[in-house]
Amino acid sequence: MSLGELVLWGLVKFVAIVFGWVMLVATVLTYIERKQSAYVQNRIGPNRAWIGGKRFPLSATIGQILADAAKVLFKEDTEPPRGGNPILHQISPALAFIPALLMWIVIPFGPGPMPGAEGENWFLIADVNVGLLLMFAIMSVSVYGGVIGAWASNSGFSLLGGLRVGAQMISYEVTLGLNLVGIFMIFGSMRLNDIVWGQGDLAWGIVVQPVAFILFMVASIAETKRAPFDMPEAESELVAGYFTEFSSMRFAVFSLSEFIALIAVAAVGVTCFLGGWQIPWVDTPVDAAGVPVYGWITVAQVGIFLAKMIFLIWLQMQIRWTLPRFRYDQVMKLGWVYLLPLSLLNLFVTAIVMYLAR
Repeated sequence: MSLGELVLWGLVKFVAIVFGWVMLVATVLTYIERKQSAYVQNRIGPNRAWIGGKRFPLSATIGQILADAAKVLFKEDTEPPRGGNPILHQISPALAFIPALLMWIVIPFGPGPMPGAEGENWFLIADVNVGLLLMFAIMSVSVYGGVIGAWASNSGFSLLGGLRVGAQMISYEVTLGLNLVGIFMIFGSMRLNDIVWGQGDLAWGIVVQPVAFILFMVASIAETKRAPFDMPEAESELVAGYFTEFSSMRFAVFSLSEFIALIAVAAVGVTCFLGGWQIPWVDTPVDAAGVPVYGWITVAQVGIFLAKMIFLIWLQMQIRWTLPRFRYDQVMKLGWVYLLPLSLLNLFVTAIVMYLAR
């Protein structure tokens, strides 16, 4: 393919993956999380936006999602208080939203060519050889959305929330990255497609790096600013934290970016620790060149990837409604005093075991 054709094909896959799946799931999660919290707290949850009456149970879900969308679209779009920066206030939601979308460029949700083989990967937008590094580079940019939005709001509550965003995301990104270093040490590649191929026959990342998986999940929940690590937007202390002065679609974009990040973190966890699209003891059919032969097994592999991802999404949401919020000093202490040393120790032990086993 020419460069123009490659760019066009990548754009088509990006639109199909991000807008055909990720945005749809993130939108539905805004409803599911409220229903899940209601079940946990013995409440009913949202149940008034019926379409066509109570004879159609699914219509309540669709009606609520449509009602939420209409509500944020028609709410008053407020400007920051006097002394704020209107331009930065307007663009800051996009600075949080766009990196969450771009993370999907390097995440494979279906089988691609075997390591070393050449061929088109239909289930991956960009098969770059430093996929993990690119993912972290994109992820680190999202902190600017919260920090800039908080500063531009000219509000004490927002400023405190923005400071917490910066400190918390920097703290836990270190742990998040260190726990993936052991993965590409073991599988010998930072290309996510190669890492998934290396996890065949239950040689999953969670089996070879169980401690790293636990630390990764804890750090990922803190990275996405979800309870019990939701200190940047703690409503009991900071009203809504870094997006206190946002309303209408700007508020919705901040909220939706958190759900998209939640899905992306789950996808990374599945890719690196739960075998990705691999089905235990089911071989991926390939041709003589090492390129997958697509068929019903491919459909099952994509389905198993999505099922694993939904499980990790559910797990993160369940933790949110199970554990109480930490104090901010506890969040910082957990990251720097416990998780970081444990991550380094796990990496050191991994290196020793690999040296002795070679």
